[in-house]
Amino acid sequence: MKILVPTDFSDLSLKAIKTANTYATIFGGEISLFNSHIPISELDEPYALGMSNQIYKDYESIEESIRDRLEVLAEEYIDEELRNGVIVHVGNPAQSIVEESANHDMIIMSTHGRTGFTRLLLGSVAEKVLRLSKIPVMIVEDESDVDSFKKILVTTDFSDNAKAAFPYAKNIAEKTGGSVDILHVLSLDQFEDDETDPTIKKIREQRMKLIEKEHFHSLSDSVRSYAIVSDDSPHEAILKFVKNTDYNLIVMATVGKTGITYMMMGSTTANVVRHVETAVLSVRPQQL
Repeated sequence: MKILVPTDFSDLSLKAIKTANTYATIFGGEISLFNSHIPISELDEPYALGMSNQIYKDYESIEESIRDRLEVLAEEYIDEELRNGVIVHVGNPAQSIVEESANHDMIIMSTHGRTGFTRLLLGSVAEKVLRLSKIPVMIVEDESDVDSFKKILVTTDFSDNAKAAFPYAKNIAEKTGGSVDILHVLSLDQFEDDETDPTIKKIREQRMKLIEKEHFHSLSDSVRSYAIVSDDSPHEAILKFVKNTDYNLIVMATVGKTGITYMMMGSTTANVVRHVETAVLSVRPQQL
């Protein structure tokens, strides 16, 4: 397990480093700290404004300084046996992360791009990485309590795409000795009538039991499933469900039934990641 951890050296990004250390300890993985910067080009405006070219720094010196800072972070927050070097790129941060991720199995990062007064907006770098990454991406918040990843929630809309999240949830629970709750939301806005036939919920509960047996049988008594009926949208119902339980991790497929292309993130997953304090592992289906 090779884990890539992007950092901008902010206090908030430290949460991702600490989380990666916990995850790599469980799975016997290796961690690479990553930073990408955009240097000032010699074609930039200061020349046109008559400013001295002394403002342009030695790029090699900048890269060496960044590398040194990454090494210090690694030594301080990552166990020695888990360190796999540091990586410095020049260029657009989101695109650089996605390009470098081709050499890794997972990305763990924080959404330090969020403003301090609202949780409605996801950091622009994190959102682009979520949409474009071909490998799983774990997003953590400063408030996220991952503990040892022992209490896991995985969601499903019964699509084939949603199944992509199942092996990750099961594998983590097996490694940690934890439990998995499987959640399906029956949203009333999917129906024309004000009231749904009660047998629909019963049928979906039965389907959830089949998922338990087919995909999570190895967890035995450590797996439970819930099919809930809600007037809210799926992501709102998930948020309310999570609020009442102290989950360490939510595992979701990036694209569900509403997905058209891998460039478009599933709206339910996107909204959950934007609002929830729990760590979220987003998995992109292989066929997309």
